[in-house]
Amino acid sequence: MLLLAKVALGLGATMVMSTAYIFHEGVIRIDVDENHAGGSHVHFWVPATAVSAGLYVVPNRHLERAAEQACQFLPAMREFVKELKKYPNAEFVDVTDANDHVHIATANGKIQIDVVSDDETVHLRVPIETLQDVSDHLEATAPTI
Repeated sequence: MLLLAKVALGLGATMVMSTAYIFHEGVIRIDVDENHAGGSHVHFWVPATAVSAGLYVVPNRHLERAAEQACQFLPAMREFVKELKKYPNAEFVDVTDANDHVHIATANGKIQIDVVSDDETVHLRVPIETLQDVSDHLEATAPTI
């Protein structure tokens, strides 16, 4: 019985540590709701670590092609992410008209993009650390000129 308790404790501790590691970067959250009869409602949450780890699993030829296509934007992305880190809780854009509302901000180390219109509602939350991981990985993979 004591051996069974030790095994259960070991498995429980392993699960807790694994969960803590998986969610240490946060969660990427995408919510899309179409505001009409029969409209789709998509709510997608994924641990940000999955994106960072996924960059090491993707075949190099695909990453090289993506980096080649984005290479002209990579320096701007690097600076964008670097500056975003300086403003962990800031509002950048808040535009409202008769039918639409767009809000772009950072909160608790995540960039938030919210778009609300008559047709649909979109909410996106991405940890800034994940943006930096993607930027760094693509830059390391980009062809040198």
